[in-house]
Amino acid sequence: MMKSETYKEAFERAGIPRREFLKFCTYTAALLGIEASGLSKVVHAMETKPRPPVIWLHFQECTCCSESFIRASHPIVADIILDTISLDYTETLQAAAGHQAEKCLQDTMKNYYGKYILLVEGSVPVKDGGIYCTIGGRTALDILNETAEGAAAVIAWGSCASNGCVQSAKPNPTGATPVHKIINKPVINVPGCPPIADVMAAVVTHILIFDKIPELDGQGRPKEFYSRRVHDTCYRRPYYDAGLFVESWDDEKARKGYCLYKMGCRGPVTYNACSVTKWNEGTSYPIQSGHGCLGCSENSFWDNGPFYQHLASFPGFGIETTADDIGTVIGVGALAGVAAHAITTNIRKRKLIKENMEESSEENHKVEGGEE
Repeated sequence: MMKSETYKEAFERAGIPRREFLKFCTYTAALLGIEASGLSKVVHAMETKPRPPVIWLHFQECTCCSESFIRASHPIVADIILDTISLDYTETLQAAAGHQAEKCLQDTMKNYYGKYILLVEGSVPVKDGGIYCTIGGRTALDILNETAEGAAAVIAWGSCASNGCVQSAKPNPTGATPVHKIINKPVINVPGCPPIADVMAAVVTHILIFDKIPELDGQGRPKEFYSRRVHDTCYRRPYYDAGLFVESWDDEKARKGYCLYKMGCRGPVTYNACSVTKWNEGTSYPIQSGHGCLGCSENSFWDNGPFYQHLASFPGFGIETTADDIGTVIGVGALAGVAAHAITTNIRKRKLIKENMEESSEENHKVEGGEE
């Protein structure tokens, strides 16, 4: 087995000073939510552990996951894949082609058996023997099974690889299937269409720092980034609680930034870090740009009803409800949840107003009667 250089050695070879190396370690720790007291552990890992060889496969997808990653909010994040780790094979970004490219793939699997990280982008068609996606005369199904066998960890990038996405939407003519339903080993699902670049980078570095996969939820997603609903951290949440909703696109309520729940926003049943981490250097995310959440990190989101149809009512209003509790079942034509909440809110407000008016009236009578 060949020996890989460490992160520190890679920085030194590139002529990057130690100060920048420490900045990289600090940013990595921040991505993982590690406190300042744990920074030394990150630095030690980067100085001593070899860079993991990486194989990045592309199957049924639009490459939006790769596009998201190389446009990360911080240049260092992209470097984790494009330079800092050893990206040995990827059909999209590699310079080699044909037999040279295939040799890179075979050499990595042979020389780093049990050590390399396998990244998969795209779903895998299984109907008719998998003929609907072939690379170099081999089916995606065959390539996946071969590369997954010797992988230390398997990560499914995006909703295509994690849950099938649009390719597996009804009637699913190619039999598009997510990675975890094909191979017989744990798979880290990082869904989203596309997933957030910083989340992708953090998952890879978690494996490096802690020598294990992150804690996963019932859908195989890292709890670090998929444990809270978009709804719970959305800046429009106060409008939801007050019963103030957008009724139609570009109406006065939309211009005031009211809640998009009635417009079909899936935020209440979608688990992702969109409203916290955001895209484009932390600039924005779909809801902030005026469009409701489509629920792209949830299973079968393409088949969960029209995107602009009212959501069903859902249990709980706090972050105590988990993805495993709620699931992803979205009913058709369900106005009851939002209506009931709005009615309850208004009744409570009217009751408080009435009580305040009665108290004020009593005080006035006391003053008029000469009482203090």
